[in-house]
Amino acid sequence: MSTNLAERVATKRTGRTATPARRPAQQPTLVQFVQQMRPEIERALPAHVGGADRIARIALTELRRVEHLAECTQESFAGALMTCSALGLEPGGVSGEAYLLPFWNKKVRAYEVQLVIGYQGMIKLFWQHPLAAGLDTHTVFEGDEFAYEYGLAPVLKHKPARGSYKGAPSHYYAVARLANGGNAFLVLDVDDVEAIRKRSKAKDFGPWSTDYDAMARKTCVRQLFKLLPKSAELARAVAHDETVRRDPSPEGLDTPGDYIEGEVVRPPAAQVDEQSSVEDVPEQFAGWPEAAEPATAEAASQ
Repeated sequence: MSTNLAERVATKRTGRTATPARRPAQQPTLVQFVQQMRPEIERALPAHVGGADRIARIALTELRRVEHLAECTQESFAGALMTCSALGLEPGGVSGEAYLLPFWNKKVRAYEVQLVIGYQGMIKLFWQHPLAAGLDTHTVFEGDEFAYEYGLAPVLKHKPARGSYKGAPSHYYAVARLANGGNAFLVLDVDDVEAIRKRSKAKDFGPWSTDYDAMARKTCVRQLFKLLPKSAELARAVAHDETVRRDPSPEGLDTPGDYIEGEVVRPPAAQVDEQSSVEDVPEQFAGWPEAAEPATAEAASQ
């Protein structure tokens, strides 16, 4: 017997039992979605990278650790995760290869995932090019002896200061050497780095907040890559860095992501280990150790 008044009235008038309206299927949570994506992750991973289990485990840990990440749209989360998988980069954890950052898209009124390629991720992709012979990045301090010149006969000299006095950072630079004998370098002072940081939506959050030195070096590396031959994977990483990808299909990897006007979500001062918006890890992943917190700036720069 129906307990709904409208249904009882309709039944009395027609003599037939009213058929209750079907409710739309509930969309799976992102934790469930990661579990469903494992076959696609496995197919996207390069041959030299381990299985999809590690990528899925790190993604699940990030969903519990990063506030509002579990509230992001499935399309943007899947796009970021598939980009990491196709490039062979870990989406979080201690490696510092890539970061998944939630931000509020003012136009669509929803949280979306912005993928930030880390310092270690850029270096890892550089070494996949057959011409790669060497890549160095360094921080220059006020007490160091440092001089450089551009032009037809470029010069770069850096002698770090000895002893306890170094002073504050004054410059960052990256040097690349190629197997054909070529080389190139690029220097940025602290004002140059700050100007680039301030253009980022995540300028006060994520790796810029926790790993500033590593991100400053990555900025030099990324600017230097404009002068160097790039592998297909590195070119894709540069195209998708700090963007939102909503097409998780293989074709979406060859289309640059979108730079969306939005607001990066800042975590509270004391962030709990597990977010209330994410349910427990699926049984299939039970017992797996969690990926560790991202490395600090000091550890990432070593």
